[in-house]
Amino acid sequence: MRTIRISSVCLVLVSLLLGTLSDAPRTHPPLMVGGYRVLVADFHVHSFPLSWTTLAPWDTVIEAQHQGLDVIAMTPHNHVWIAKVGHWFSKLIGGPTVLVGEEIAAPRYHLLAVGIHDAIPWNLSAADAINAVHRQGGVVIAAHPRKKFWPPYDDAALDKLDGSEVQHPLIYATRAGYPEILAFYERTHAAAIGDSDYHSLGPMGVCRTYVFAQENSAAAVLEAIRARHTVVLDRDGRTYGDPELIQLVQENPEFAQLNASYDWSNPGWMARVSALFGILGIIGLSVLGWEKPSA
Repeated sequence: MRTIRISSVCLVLVSLLLGTLSDAPRTHPPLMVGGYRVLVADFHVHSFPLSWTTLAPWDTVIEAQHQGLDVIAMTPHNHVWIAKVGHWFSKLIGGPTVLVGEEIAAPRYHLLAVGIHDAIPWNLSAADAINAVHRQGGVVIAAHPRKKFWPPYDDAALDKLDGSEVQHPLIYATRAGYPEILAFYERTHAAAIGDSDYHSLGPMGVCRTYVFAQENSAAAVLEAIRARHTVVLDRDGRTYGDPELIQLVQENPEFAQLNASYDWSNPGWMARVSALFGILGIIGLSVLGWEKPSA
C-alpha cells in the first residue's frame, strides 16, 4: 500500500507540473485587416462574488490576459462595482481593455449592458432597459437569447439592440440552442457577438468576437459594435457578421492563423497526460492510498 500511496502522490505532482506547463499564455501580435485593428473580445465575463464563479476581479483580468484576449466586458449580475474593480486593476497592470458592464438579469430576459458606469434596474421592460444603457453611452447585447427570452423583445427593443449573441456555450449543450439564438439574431439588425458567459467553467473566450476597430480602446470597441463591425466564427467554420469584413478575413491568411491558435478542441499532449495522471493519482489516493495496513 505504501508503494501505491507514493505512486499516487507522484502522479498528482506530475499532473500539476504538466498542467502548469501546458497552460501557456495565448498571445498574438497586433493584426491589421482592411485598415482595422482586429481585437479578440469576450463581452460576457463574470467574477466573484455575486456571480456564481470563483475568480476574483483581478484574477479574471489575469486569466483574460493569459488567454490572449484583447478586450473583455465584465458583466456581473445586476450591479457594476465588481466590473469597476476589474477595470481599475487592468489599467494598473497594463492588461486587456476591460469594459465596465452588467448582465441585466430580469425575470423574462437577460441583457448585457456594456460601457456603462451605473447599474441598470432589473425591473424595467427590455426596451426601457436598452434606452437606459444608451443614455449612459453604452451598448446593449442580447444574452443567450433562447426562445423563452423572446417575448419581452417587441419591435422597438429589437430595433435598438446593438448586438446579439450568436455564439454561446449553451448552443452546444442542447439541440434546440443553436437554431433558437440564430433565429433571434436574424430578426435583429445587431452586431454578431460570440461570448463565453464565463463562470470559471471552460476557457474564457471559448466563444469570442472579432472586433474590427480603429484602435484598442473602450471608445473604439463600443463604436465598432454600434457600426456592426464584428465577425464571429463557429466550430464548423460558419461565419456571422458584416459581409464585407467576412470576405476580408476569409482572404487573410494571418486571420486564419489567429483563429486557429484558439483551437480549444486540441489542448495538446501535455494537457491530456496531465488530466490522465491527475485522475489516476486521485483514484489511487482516495481508493487505495490511504487504507490502513492490516494488523
